[in-house]
Amino acid sequence: MSKVDLLGRRNFIKGLGAASVAMATPALASSVSANEVKWDETVEIAIIGSGFAGLAAGIEATRKGCKSVTIFEKMPVFGGNSAINGGLFAAPGTPMQKKEGVDDSVERMVSDQLKSGRGIADEELLRHVASHANEALQLTMDAGAEFHPYLQQLGGHSVPRTYQTTVSCGAGITQPLLKECRKLGVGTVSRAKFEGFVLDDNGKVVGAKIRTGYYFGEEGKGKLIYVKATRGVIMATGGFGQNIDLRMAQDPTLTAEVGCTNAKGATGEGMFEMFRLGAIPVHLAHIQSGPWASPDEGGFGYVSNYSIFNFPHSIAINRMTGKRFMNEIADRKTRADAELNCRDAQGNPLPPIMITSYEHAKEHPNCKKVLKYNVGWKFDSVEELAKHFDVPLKELKAQIEEYNGYVKSGNDEQFGKNMGKAKGKYIKAPFTVVRLWPKVHYCQGGVQVTKEARVKDSFTGQPIEGLFAAGEVCGGIHGVSRLGSCSIPECMVMGMTAARTIMGA
Repeated sequence: MSKVDLLGRRNFIKGLGAASVAMATPALASSVSANEVKWDETVEIAIIGSGFAGLAAGIEATRKGCKSVTIFEKMPVFGGNSAINGGLFAAPGTPMQKKEGVDDSVERMVSDQLKSGRGIADEELLRHVASHANEALQLTMDAGAEFHPYLQQLGGHSVPRTYQTTVSCGAGITQPLLKECRKLGVGTVSRAKFEGFVLDDNGKVVGAKIRTGYYFGEEGKGKLIYVKATRGVIMATGGFGQNIDLRMAQDPTLTAEVGCTNAKGATGEGMFEMFRLGAIPVHLAHIQSGPWASPDEGGFGYVSNYSIFNFPHSIAINRMTGKRFMNEIADRKTRADAELNCRDAQGNPLPPIMITSYEHAKEHPNCKKVLKYNVGWKFDSVEELAKHFDVPLKELKAQIEEYNGYVKSGNDEQFGKNMGKAKGKYIKAPFTVVRLWPKVHYCQGGVQVTKEARVKDSFTGQPIEGLFAAGEVCGGIHGVSRLGSCSIPECMVMGMTAARTIMGA
């Protein structure tokens, strides 16, 4: 295809529907011909985005012999959305699993993900990520990341396979990775917004337009530079959870009133520009909400990790009935949908509550913060708890007694919850309680990539030369619902994969 045809392609964002075009983020970028620009900088690999995927790509490319790699970050600080995520990393067959006697495998992890994906997840990519997850986990540890000395079993996972950073957030990984990048000589530039690709006469991506000195929301300011990338450009720009207009175009219920756990820079411009270039849009309507979030705090907050840790040995209660309404460790979509159905007599949202014995809740470091900042409550009796949340006391007492019977027997006859992590952990006073309500958390949709992290062309089905992508900006990998703790291994493995593909390693 000629340069003229490539640069003049019809706007592929139209494939997303006219409404999403009209409501997209302002100041969309556009690609230009290399014949029209004067290069300001030259690198071998330009990486756009400094989250898990971008940092892993920078480290791996350098270790594979690349002499000149620069990471460009739109926001003022590095780490992107990755820095504020839960710091949860799933991998099969890990040393900690072997130590705890957990029988796991790549096939089992992939099977769990395919089930959550409701039949439309990309099995080849899931298997690629699971097969290299331990390698990526080791990379984080080698860089200095530290994890709690226990495994967690998150919703939808058939066995415990999840590590969590000791700081209980993604910064426990991004900061060591950033430090390692700089140690290896990877360039890092913040306040540098990607504004389009530069193409050669054959339509190959040979560089990028970057606006330096950028301040979020102040479009058009700063200095526009052209960066030549002799080996390729890796797009690691993340999802679009904070682009309210775009997410509403996919799901009209995801209005501004629906909270979001993402950093404010998660607006999707890099994804849009790849669509302009001809990348294939996949699964954009599958936007995941986190069922562990709280309506009592902003963003990801303290409750999210607290809930994730405690769900296996807690009960979620509908305040209208005093009864459980879901399997507390089902996959995210199942739980989020169940929570959204918790309504008062007039049909208004009535956030359900999660009840945990304080004896077990306090084992997670966030418990103190949840209570300190009044986003969770401690009660000495079930009567006190029921009165505070206006829950039917008789029904609640009966539910607690019934559930404790399941803890004893190891069999949840109500919802089929895996009781392995609940063994011996009865619901008893004193209690800690948090309120639950889903928040937009992860976009399953994005551009289609191969297992070599190449971006596929919608016209030819072949890779777009010089263009690679990794992380949440890619779509179709997880299907309808992503299992918790599977984004970090995906981002890191695919970032490493992109670097290896470029370097021929």
